Amino acid sequence: MARLKITQKRSTIGCKPNQRATIEALGLKRINHSVVKEDRPEFRGMVATVHHLVTVEEVQ
Repeated sequence: MARLKITQKRSTIGCKPNQRATIEALGLKRINHSVVKEDRPEFRGMVATVHHLVTVEEVQ
């Protein structure tokens, strides 16, 4: 199964509360912090919610 490397590229200052909660639920703490998650629909939906704050790469 593929994995996603999710990196926070922008701050959550000024974002809606649900977007801040999504960033926190993904495990991102600060700008340029990265996490690796399984490529599952749950994580794809979370990334879609905050697509303007993060970058996503597929890793193996």
